[in-house]
Amino acid sequence: MKFIIKHEVKGRLRIHVIRNRMTCAEADILCWTLEKQEDITSVKVYERTADAVIYYTGDREELIGRLRKFRFEKKDVPENVLSSSGRALNSAYREKLIAKVLLHYGGKLILPNPIRKLWLTFKAVQYIGKGIRCLAKRKIEVPVLDATAIGVSVLRGDFNTAGSVMFLLEIGELLEEWTHKKSVGDLARSMSLNVQKVWLKRGEQEILVPSSDIMPGDTVVIHMGNVIPFDGEVSAGEGMVNQASLTGESLPVRRTKGQSVFAGTVMEEGELEILVRAVSGSTRYEKIVTMIEDSEKLKSELESKAEHLADRLVPYTLLGTGIVGLLTRNVTKALSVLMVDFSCALKLAMPLTVLSAIRQAGQLGITVKGGKYLEAVAEADTIVFDKTGTLTKAKPTVKQIVVFGDYPEPEALRIAACLEEHFPHSMAKAVVDAARKRKLYHEEMHSKVEYIVAHGISSYIDGKKAVIGSSHFVFEDEKCKIREIYQEKFDTLPEEYSHLYLAIDGELTAVICIEDPLRDEAKDMVEMLRAEGISKIVMMTGDSERTAASIAGRVGVDEYYAEVLPEDKAAYIEKEKAAGRKVVMIGDGINDSPALSAADAGIAISDGAELAREIADITIVAEDLRGIVMLRRLSDAMMRRIQGNYKGIVSINGALIALGVAGLIQPTTSALLHNTSTLAISLRSMSGLLPEK
Repeated sequence: MKFIIKHEVKGRLRIHVIRNRMTCAEADILCWTLEKQEDITSVKVYERTADAVIYYTGDREELIGRLRKFRFEKKDVPENVLSSSGRALNSAYREKLIAKVLLHYGGKLILPNPIRKLWLTFKAVQYIGKGIRCLAKRKIEVPVLDATAIGVSVLRGDFNTAGSVMFLLEIGELLEEWTHKKSVGDLARSMSLNVQKVWLKRGEQEILVPSSDIMPGDTVVIHMGNVIPFDGEVSAGEGMVNQASLTGESLPVRRTKGQSVFAGTVMEEGELEILVRAVSGSTRYEKIVTMIEDSEKLKSELESKAEHLADRLVPYTLLGTGIVGLLTRNVTKALSVLMVDFSCALKLAMPLTVLSAIRQAGQLGITVKGGKYLEAVAEADTIVFDKTGTLTKAKPTVKQIVVFGDYPEPEALRIAACLEEHFPHSMAKAVVDAARKRKLYHEEMHSKVEYIVAHGISSYIDGKKAVIGSSHFVFEDEKCKIREIYQEKFDTLPEEYSHLYLAIDGELTAVICIEDPLRDEAKDMVEMLRAEGISKIVMMTGDSERTAASIAGRVGVDEYYAEVLPEDKAAYIEKEKAAGRKVVMIGDGINDSPALSAADAGIAISDGAELAREIADITIVAEDLRGIVMLRRLSDAMMRRIQGNYKGIVSINGALIALGVAGLIQPTTSALLHNTSTLAISLRSMSGLLPEK
């Protein structure tokens, strides 16, 4: 690629590609290619000027060398990058906006007056038609008000007023449509699949491979709690699949051999072998967009109230127009009331505020599936945290392996890793990583693996039952024993670690001691949440009382509960809600899913289990828990803006009506000021709610 450097400072480079302009596809390819580079922190590509601004941390000359070698080719670019980037959408709407402005003001200057009147009358008929169709449905809503205002202006021969009203209505509709589609698109992209590796079935073996290596016709194995990354057909197995991302239905559906499954759905129970039909999951993005657009989840309670209020105000506006006309016998003063439409501003500004909040949340690394969940976060007085992977770093490490039987330490770790690698949990990953560091690789040597949520894993090795998991699971559920000669050794296990128990053939084989350090920011985050108005902060964990008490004391939560099951977390949340409290749940694992569903707003940590992310209403990046505080502030800011918009709309439009009735302003001026204020409030609603750092 040929380019020139227009400007640079340390860590920042602005280049110009040697061409008049880039296409949207070329801009997307360049942006995607650069963002993949590890030493590039941020990229902005401007297709109209063929410029790119690159923020980097690596070597300057190396970066320039890579830019020289770059070619605008699509072959390595994922399908959804070009189809759903949003760049083409923004370009199209900018052109539409410019065209409408030029058409309106150009028509005033160029078109002869008779032709312009004819054209405005034709447009007015369309608005009047909408009003008549609304009345035919026995509804008196915004279209009726618009039709009346435009129709009366045309009948009076006031084509300037009619033209201005229609122009501003069109601009408002276009801006609303643009913002809505962009926000929905941003949200859909954030919800799109990001599955790095999958289990490929080859003969009787399961091999972990990059998802990009999968081709149509391959068979992949989907274990419990994992996302299904491809459209396909079940070739073996049976399971319950959560399809909420596609259908909006939270209840899982049973899938068996011969039935279809779709990319983006999640294995809630069981295990499936899937014959891959489409590797791109090409319909995933479109399905998500449809779900969001059709879902009432997109609307907050305040937003819905504002829309209903807007429709209810229309008859009163018409009544007020009639009363003023009868009392004053002055059509001009009556029109001044008619030209001021409370409902238009309410219907436009409120959704834009919510969508802007969702968009800004996305910029902060937070995915919100609907405005009502932001409202729930703003109103929340209780927050429930899971411990492992949420308050802790989700990067546990194996610190010690204590053996209790005939298996040496390396063999015990190898068996544990062999069982644990099939399931998405931070503790399981710690075991697998420890085995890999010791180069304890293996071929699959066990039978089908069974995962018992919040308990552990069960399988057979050489005909002997092998289980790994919690103390409750191994000793109480599975009735495993400890040899007498090892009892003292067992009683002196180090207390500062979490324990994972491995038993083979009914006897304890090894205890894996795992350290899961507390997040550095956890204590500060709890204090900041209290400052933001959260009155009750709770920690719930399946870990031991000893470990839970230690973590709770260090974090500073109000209450904690240890050795709880998934249903216990959900039951606690339901109890708090029944007591009139607004509850937010934050978790990362499969065992948190019932609680995430039960809460007024469920928040999943982004690097947790796919099932948790799918069920959750909000997903937040795991880099810093203080993002939860930012979410609370953003939600509060959204509510303040909605309430401020309501007060502003009522005040401005009330003043315009008073001035019109007093005869101080003409209907044309009233319409212009009303529509200008509506656009101003709407544009403000589109702006960020929190200051950018």
